[in-house]
Amino acid sequence: AVALITVYMVVSGLPAIREIGLLDFLFGTEWKSTAAEPKFGILPFILTSIWGTLGAIVIGVPVGLLTAVFLSKVASRRVASVVRPAVELLAGIPSVVYGLIGMMVLVPAVMELFHLKNGTCLFAAILVLAIMILPSIISVSETALNAVPPEYEEASLALGATKIETIFKVSIPAAKSGIVAGIVLGIGRAIGEAMAVMMVAGNSPNMPDSLFRSVTFLTTAIAKEMSYASGLQKQALFSIALVLFCFIMLINSLLNFFLKKGEKP
Repeated sequence: AVALITVYMVVSGLPAIREIGLLDFLFGTEWKSTAAEPKFGILPFILTSIWGTLGAIVIGVPVGLLTAVFLSKVASRRVASVVRPAVELLAGIPSVVYGLIGMMVLVPAVMELFHLKNGTCLFAAILVLAIMILPSIISVSETALNAVPPEYEEASLALGATKIETIFKVSIPAAKSGIVAGIVLGIGRAIGEAMAVMMVAGNSPNMPDSLFRSVTFLTTAIAKEMSYASGLQKQALFSIALVLFCFIMLINSLLNFFLKKGEKP
């Protein structure tokens, strides 16, 4: 299935890149797909997706990891039995519901808090994505932490380390592989999310030079135009999908490379 998807994306995405030009397509700063003289520059979309994903990681990874540590090593059974189903419920909420809540609650709050004329912006999208990646990070990280042999922690405590020192210097390094896997899953969801960010980001093809500017992600650029696109415009949307596909594959490859490199003796 992955091979078929890869072949289809390459075959569908290359014609527009060949016609527009690789440099003009990747580094062009204007997207005017329906103009009399159309322009297909996707640099604003690429930068928006990068900054949006990085922002979600900066907020979501520490919260997710600390929550996993809390559930695995600190919380009592009674507390964990309440928090764990809540995390699982977050994973089951549809994207459109996140987007709806963000549009009705988060966007007005951002607008009022920062005195903006319009609250649909990159910052609102980052907050929504940070919440959406939490279930993946928490669930996988907790499983990895629970799989750490208890002898590791017992030896650390016997040598005089405190419980907190043992968690952060023994348990987390021992569970690094599983934790990174959870982060990769979270990054994949952040990069590939369309519906929720479409409802809170504003969908204007602007450069993301401010957290409070209306922007368009790679995914939302495809979703908002595909229903009426034709000709070169439709081919360009497939090219955006190909760039997104390559982007995700590159991130996964880099993370796996550094993870395996760090595991070498």
